[in-house]
Amino acid sequence: MVSATVGRGAVLGAVVLSLLAVPARAATAAANAPATTALPAPDTAGLAAALRATVDRGAPGALARIDDRNASYRATDGFADRSTLRPLATEDRFRIGSVTKSFSAVVLLQLADEHRLSLDAPVNLYLPGLLPDDRITVRQVLSHRSGLYDYTNDLFADSVSGFEAVRNKVFTYRELVALSLRKPRTNAPGAAYAYSNTNFVVAGLLIEKLTGQSVRTAYQERIFKPLNLRDTFYVHPDTTIPGPFARGYLTPDRAGEPLVDATDQTVSWAQSAGAIISSARDLNIFYSALLEGRLLSRARLAEMERFTPVNSTTAYGLGLRRRDLSCGISVYGHTGAVQGYYTYAFATKDGARSVTAVANTSNNGAVLDTLGGVLESAFCGKTAKR
Repeated sequence: MVSATVGRGAVLGAVVLSLLAVPARAATAAANAPATTALPAPDTAGLAAALRATVDRGAPGALARIDDRNASYRATDGFADRSTLRPLATEDRFRIGSVTKSFSAVVLLQLADEHRLSLDAPVNLYLPGLLPDDRITVRQVLSHRSGLYDYTNDLFADSVSGFEAVRNKVFTYRELVALSLRKPRTNAPGAAYAYSNTNFVVAGLLIEKLTGQSVRTAYQERIFKPLNLRDTFYVHPDTTIPGPFARGYLTPDRAGEPLVDATDQTVSWAQSAGAIISSARDLNIFYSALLEGRLLSRARLAEMERFTPVNSTTAYGLGLRRRDLSCGISVYGHTGAVQGYYTYAFATKDGARSVTAVANTSNNGAVLDTLGGVLESAFCGKTAKR
């Protein structure tokens, strides 16, 4: 093992960077994985600098883990807990926010593989009367092209008071859909991409209707257990994170006000749109397995990877983002934002290299943008544009 530690002083904690020559995923998967175009080596100095800058911009701590076949690169900066000053560790668990959407999409695509679901069928075929328009299809829900209004725009118009109002509240899926339907739809079905958490609340309802199971059981039986995701949980409506975890801190809207410890919450306002808990290790395993073809048939994975452009650097498929980096490499995964945490989790097209980066704050655009620099260091190496 080669390791290096660079001191940062008592205020920001320490930067820790290590390269571990250990298996990043099952040996059988590595042996069966398709050949990949050689990527530049990760820029470990750039990785550490991105985390350092993320903390400088207001995150109590930041971490990143890169898994690349049989090597793992790990880096941390700052604190997991502002009260005890415990340093953040790459093994810490955290709330993954909208990265949950990829898990929900995988379950529904598995059901399509099992001929229990048609992507182009109306949602109302499976959930009669749920939506006001029979033209809204499952595919449109999973690709954010349904036109359903995002109810979270109203819930969190003010970050702190909005959060405190729902921190311990338990919603039903249908209550969340009803919040959306109070507002006009953003576009006609299929007409445009418009990101909305409502879509993946509908996905949760579909999962439970078609499987006859809770979302928690569907995740466990179809993804968590088969991949041995030992740090990944769906505990809703419980409010605590099991095991070792990073505390999450919500940045208030008004400058100068203190961060709010948002760690304990039901996340009932999100559920199948954003309530999973995981770790960097587990998210890397998940996206590598997905892109290697271990969770879906080739045909369903191709459906997931039919992307609609969002802007000049990103596109959206079915619960899956594509991000185009400065060096010409495209990576696939999802971003996540939930009170107290930002997450980036992405992998190469063949799943050979994966990275998860986390900052334990939210509602801070500078932190979110800076943390994204981890992707450039992880996949573009020293060729990344700075």
